[in-house]
Amino acid sequence: MRGVAAIGKGGRVPVFRRRLATAVLLLCAATAGCSELDESGQGLTRNDLVADLAAQMTSAADLTYEANYQLAGGEQATVAQTRKPARTAYVYPGGKVTVTAEATTECRTAKPTTCTMTAPASAASPPPAAVFAGADETGMVTPATVLTLLNAAVLDNDVEVDQHDTTIAGRHATCVQLTGVDDAAARDFTTCITNEGVLGSFNGILDQTRVDVAMTHYTEQVEEAMFELPKAAKLIDRRAN
Repeated sequence: MRGVAAIGKGGRVPVFRRRLATAVLLLCAATAGCSELDESGQGLTRNDLVADLAAQMTSAADLTYEANYQLAGGEQATVAQTRKPARTAYVYPGGKVTVTAEATTECRTAKPTTCTMTAPASAASPPPAAVFAGADETGMVTPATVLTLLNAAVLDNDVEVDQHDTTIAGRHATCVQLTGVDDAAARDFTTCITNEGVLGSFNGILDQTRVDVAMTHYTEQVEEAMFELPKAAKLIDRRAN
């Protein structure tokens, strides 16, 4: 892997570095003078831009926030997390997943509503990807999945990268369109990451399913109800005694 980005003071990736990288790429396109620099492993590369975004998403693990998303077809989803206590909730059409120190709980809201509790994930790791199989079918993508895709792109020196800045739900975001990512669940996709490291949007074919996600609201206030189980749900506890 070349050019892994350094993280600035306080764990945030400096915005000016991405802007400098963009300027360098524009200069390269105009002069065709970057091939030797890139081959020698020096300077900024397209992979650096992707590595910066991956580092931002990693640092977002320390945030407390709630983000609402619009999915393809007009459906809605929400991702929420708090640091004290450390917990995360994913709400998507037909289901909900909560990740706490006590358990990973997957709820299916089809009647009758059932919630299955399994052993808790570690503080630094998301729950198993299998938990979100149903979420993918309804067009949801988790930040952890996008982070995995970005990390795969960083390792691929042949990936094509186009970058631009935008504003999503009032938050500044950096977007990358990636083409030809090897060994990834999505070879071609576009994603936008806010300055805070929160998933702003994702568009692409993920495991043969079209996924189109865009953030519509962001707040640093998280409602306690986000981590509560649906009322009258049948609870199945599969944690080891």
